[in-house]
Amino acid sequence: MRTMVSDLKNKMLLFVLLVFVSSCGTKKLTTDGSVNSKMSAKNIIRQHYLNQLDFKTIAGKLKIDYSDGDGSQGLSVSLRMEKDKAIWISAPLGIVKAYITPNRVSFYNKLENEYFDGDFSYLSNILGTELDFEKVQNLLLGQALFNLKSEPYTATAATENYELKPKNAGTLFKILFQIEPDNFKIASQQISQPLRKRLLDINYKNYQKIHKWILPSDIKIVAIEKEKRNIIDIEYRNIEFDQELRFPYKIPDGFKEIVLTKNDF
Repeated sequence: MRTMVSDLKNKMLLFVLLVFVSSCGTKKLTTDGSVNSKMSAKNIIRQHYLNQLDFKTIAGKLKIDYSDGDGSQGLSVSLRMEKDKAIWISAPLGIVKAYITPNRVSFYNKLENEYFDGDFSYLSNILGTELDFEKVQNLLLGQALFNLKSEPYTATAATENYELKPKNAGTLFKILFQIEPDNFKIASQQISQPLRKRLLDINYKNYQKIHKWILPSDIKIVAIEKEKRNIIDIEYRNIEFDQELRFPYKIPDGFKEIVLTKNDF
């Protein structure tokens, strides 16, 4: 039986599900784009959350390149999203479609006559950290993957960005955030589990301004576990906000369900 781990197309498609979301700011600290060495961690975190996007829907295109060491693949897809509710993705001619909600990750592939309908556990295992709908949104729009208000952080002024680390650093789980000073969006975030030899490294190469919205234009995601390395490059194109959208999705009859076991992880 083909599994998602051995099937590059299906792995690529699940990574495509890692798509889009949140944020536009109200109050914003006046800045000239340079790092202020006197700014406290609390203030940096406050500005980060003040600069979240606020929208109803998003529509546009995504170009995604994926490699896992054994092969690589590029894919361009259409994107439609309703904030905090639904993400819909379609490859040309509807050959592949995906639909993700806070409780469901689903896709089908007409080339293989297969479908998957389940939760976030597969994505969580691939990227080496527990994911849900909100975390996926934050990851892909330049917001911190974890809630920065849930514990105290220390701040360091690096050359180009602010660095945030938890005051109570753990030995099993390590976190590092870099926040850029222009819009207080994430420049990079790293989550590592040293004993399990796991690392998730997300870098935001550029940000773009579309009317009042600030969002990434290019993201590079590197997920490492022991000797295995998955790399995803995402480029956003032709993005529009707050359009009236539909989300047509139905798994075709007769398709074979992809069933995952613990051996697939």
